[in-house]
Amino acid sequence: MLAETLCTEEDISALVHAFYARVRQDNMLGPIFDAHIDDWDHHLGKLTDFWSSILLRSGRFNGAPMPKHAALPGLNPDMFRHWLSLFHQTADEQPNQAMAGQAAAAAE
Repeated sequence: MLAETLCTEEDISALVHAFYARVRQDNMLGPIFDAHIDDWDHHLGKLTDFWSSILLRSGRFNGAPMPKHAALPGLNPDMFRHWLSLFHQTADEQPNQAMAGQAAAAAE
């Protein structure tokens, strides 16, 4: 399937917002994100740009997010596995399952 037909920006935004709403309410991950993010609207915009670049090849995101996240104190592999589990749960709930599958594969 061509990236242009995979999804819309609205599909991506819905996935990002639903996922991070779940993360923010999560007992394990919520406090970590809340301790490091002051402006959620700005952060969600950057995350939407990131996923747009991954799923639509829009080029809207520049940077390397993994080194910033890896440098945060107290993170461990179990937390990342939990993050992935929440991501998969949220992706499974999306109406656009073609996009959800691609996003889940990229998250892995």
